[in-house]
Amino acid sequence: MDEHKALEQKLEDLRTEHRDLDDIIARLAISGPTEQLQMQRLKKRKLGLKDQINYFENQLLPDIIA
Repeated sequence: MDEHKALEQKLEDLRTEHRDLDDIIARLAISGPTEQLQMQRLKKRKLGLKDQINYFENQLLPDIIA
């Protein structure tokens, strides 16, 4: 059960960071094209977070054979 709670907490932390990156990327988009390199790095990090979120969501869901 403690492992389940730890996975849920990690998942929530990843989701929070993902939302924060959304906000940062939106602000950089408004500031203009001068921040393109930074925006590309943030988008890459955001994609990596999405992969981690999917991984942890799959860990929390039981395997059901349909």
